[in-house]
Amino acid sequence: MKLSEIKPNGKNPRSINNQNAERLAKSIEEFPRMMELRPIVVDDDSVILGGNMRYFALKKLGYKDIPDNWVVKASDLTAAQKREFVIKDNSGFGEWNWDLLANEWDDLPLADWGVDVPGFGIDEIEAPELRDGDREPYIQMTFTLHDSQAETLNDAMRKAKEEGGGKSAVNENGNGNALYFIAERFLNG
Repeated sequence: MKLSEIKPNGKNPRSINNQNAERLAKSIEEFPRMMELRPIVVDDDSVILGGNMRYFALKKLGYKDIPDNWVVKASDLTAAQKREFVIKDNSGFGEWNWDLLANEWDDLPLADWGVDVPGFGIDEIEAPELRDGDREPYIQMTFTLHDSQAETLNDAMRKAKEEGGGKSAVNENGNGNALYFIAERFLNG
């Protein structure tokens, strides 16, 4: 199918900034099968109902022709259903489980894949929300690091967890435990 046959939806209420457009294009370039598994949805007039940003990413990557299975035609929708689809397809109803992301998915480039990771990196992902009065005896710490420093710290914390430094009887925060494990090793030589 020719990419030029598909028409972006001029009434699509979502937009994408340049940084996220670059990340999306990179993700498609690195994993093009994603388009087969999550195709662009068009109506009978080939106007996009779902996938405008993927369409623009494909254009940015220089695609002229795309596999037919990267596009699905929704021919049986009423005008009201098309409008509903556009909104619901762009709505993020779910929320991320930051503890699970920090402990099970921290070896992946989540920010590059479109996850809006709060703060500088993994340590802040796992930080629990502590209300006033619930902080004792815990202290939340925030650091500002250069990307290369954050990468080094994340690698060190990952290694510390592999060596058993992510578990503690007094703290459930695996990243806090890993950082403590690293500091304890540094101080004790």
